[in-house]
Amino acid sequence: RYVESLKAGIGGLDLSGMKVVVDAGNGSGYEAGPRVFRELGAEVIVIGAEPDGRNINEGCGSLYGDMAGRAVLAHSADFGVSLDGDADRLTLSGPDGKVVNGDRVMAICALGLKTEGKLRRNSMVATVMSNLGLDEAMQANGISVHRAGVGDKHVLERMQAEGLCFGGENSGHLIFSDHSTTGDGIMSALQICRMMKRSGKSLTELAGVMREYPSTLLNLPVREKPPIEALPKLQAMIAGAERAFGNAGRQLIRYSGTESKIRVLVEHEDAAEVDSWIAKFKQVIAEEIG
Repeated sequence: RYVESLKAGIGGLDLSGMKVVVDAGNGSGYEAGPRVFRELGAEVIVIGAEPDGRNINEGCGSLYGDMAGRAVLAHSADFGVSLDGDADRLTLSGPDGKVVNGDRVMAICALGLKTEGKLRRNSMVATVMSNLGLDEAMQANGISVHRAGVGDKHVLERMQAEGLCFGGENSGHLIFSDHSTTGDGIMSALQICRMMKRSGKSLTELAGVMREYPSTLLNLPVREKPPIEALPKLQAMIAGAERAFGNAGRQLIRYSGTESKIRVLVEHEDAAEVDSWIAKFKQVIAEEIG
């Protein structure tokens, strides 16, 4: 029934002539993933589809997109789909075997939906972790990007609050709310297939819609988690960075919700600026938090 619902939701998609690598991550998509692609007419090369109760995500799946990438090259496939263990997110590999960044995947989806007149309010939701290049590409195509906190539940909440139909995380969680209120890696892959078929372009060609700003995400261990707004040196540096960056970059500093770490993200169109500010933030955090 699930496979049939996927096929119905994608509206008669015909994948005849397409060769796809499916890495099921030895998880819950091991049967439905390859099956739905075959039933839609694609030739399917399957890896990571031998779960034994212990090997889920073990050297395969969405965290190891290069595995599917190598299979794509070996079999001259059109692209690769790597699902995570519970199949709610995916990583994609192009015909060149290279993993396509999650922000580029979201850009492809948003533009495809807009072209079809299905992108409600010409807007989408991304998290605070998405690259500035996504905003830049969407703005150039008349699409607004609303930012949400990290986590697909926050993406969905923002989508519902704004009345939107598409959003996601650059980790590969994509939500097409006209079909489901949760991420579904197999449905997401089918949506991408539909956009490839409609445009006549490869995944790599579609992914060229945006540039990625150089960025660095630093995870620093901390002994305690005092409120960031209560750290004067760090606050002064944040203000200085915002003045210096203008529209050319951004910084995001937050504590991990699950670990004793502080996360520092810096993006800028100039890679040297990223390195410089990462070093400055690292030093001041060491001084104030340790």
